[in-house]
Amino acid sequence: QVQLVESGGGLVQPGGSLRLSCAASGSIFRINVMGWYRQAPGKQREWVGHITSGGITNYASSVKGRFTISRDNAKSTVYLQMNSLKPEDTAVYYCNTGSQKYPWGQGTQVTVSS
Repeated sequence: QVQLVESGGGLVQPGGSLRLSCAASGSIFRINVMGWYRQAPGKQREWVGHITSGGITNYASSVKGRFTISRDNAKSTVYLQMNSLKPEDTAVYYCNTGSQKYPWGQGTQVTVSS
């Protein structure tokens, strides 16, 4: 069973940047789609974007042009580079497969506030 551990969150001012990491305990080499998700207070978890094994990415309209997903299969790690952060990006961020196959990790808190 693959375990997912997210890290890299924190408090950042609007317009700032953060880079999140998602480390998998097992190999993600054969996992086609790895995604990032987020859950804001009082809201349901939502899809942020994903990356295929071939490096093709797709993003929610709310983050397109500001967020970039990448993956390092050798390190079993997926990254989320977040630029031009807005207060509405405040949430706990998670990673999982495209089908949300594995148990959710603890997530990493991102707070965008002045």
